Amino acid sequence: MWLYLVALVGLWTLLRFIRERKVVSNLQDKHVFITGCDSGFGNLLARQLDRRGMRVLAACLTEKGAEELRNKTSDRLETVILDVTKTESIVAATQWVKERVGNRGLWGLVNNAGISVPLGPIEWMNKEDFAKILDVNLLGMIEVTLSMLPLVRKARGRVVNVSSAVGRVSFSGSSYSISKYGVEAFSDSLRRELSYFGVKVAIIEPGAFKTALISNGGISSSIKTLWDQASSEVKEVYGEEFMLYYLRTMTSLVETCSEDLTLVTDCMEHALTSCHPRTRYSAGWDAKLLYLPMSYLPTFLSDAFFYWSSAKPAQAL
Repeated sequence: MWLYLVALVGLWTLLRFIRERKVVSNLQDKHVFITGCDSGFGNLLARQLDRRGMRVLAACLTEKGAEELRNKTSDRLETVILDVTKTESIVAATQWVKERVGNRGLWGLVNNAGISVPLGPIEWMNKEDFAKILDVNLLGMIEVTLSMLPLVRKARGRVVNVSSAVGRVSFSGSSYSISKYGVEAFSDSLRRELSYFGVKVAIIEPGAFKTALISNGGISSSIKTLWDQASSEVKEVYGEEFMLYYLRTMTSLVETCSEDLTLVTDCMEHALTSCHPRTRYSAGWDAKLLYLPMSYLPTFLSDAFFYWSSAKPAQAL
């Protein structure tokens, strides 16, 4: 019986591999709009798709980032300045895209722009700290999507939203996780609604990767800033020992992040170019072997894991 089961799984895997290898035709005629192209995943994806001959419309936050990207790519790639937290910037970028795609519509929209700080224990944060993360990672993504959807629908194209492995299972520093849980919910609803129009929606769930989003300097600075702004009562309850332990733990986690960003951008490229893209892509071994399985565990088991991994700071309270 086990032999039949292994054979069945092997056959399913082979058929899935063959199916996913089919590539969309006329890629050189298709436009893809990517947010957050100053650095990291967005920057690498823009260069990757440009090398493949696609017409990349790269949105950067700064002119410096846009210029550096143009210097590394062909004349096909075009850049625009975009701040996803500002409605007027999104409206202007949408008009800019319309002028370039014309009646063909927009084949691909990649919502990649995001930030990871402020990051720290919930009780150290205030409403404005949460709002800062949500404005970029969730509300900005939603507004960009709503603005670009008519163009994507015209092309019967793709929407690729960058979530995170911690959008499945949350741990300390949950402001980022909260935003990514929202990305997951929005993407699921969007996928079901747009399937009627032939539009496909994919979610990218990276594990921990070294990008400008996650750096030791940024994480350390955020934790120290939140500690400084915390009330005297919070500081008394948590204590200096907890703060230092939390700081060491988070900075050491940054050191373990993968530097191979192609694990993520290859997933994005597949979602944009395959005839049969996946609904979700888990990028990185930590996403596949830790976060994804943990999201299916009973709550008491996942809670026990996080309690065990943070037992030392908990004992400091």
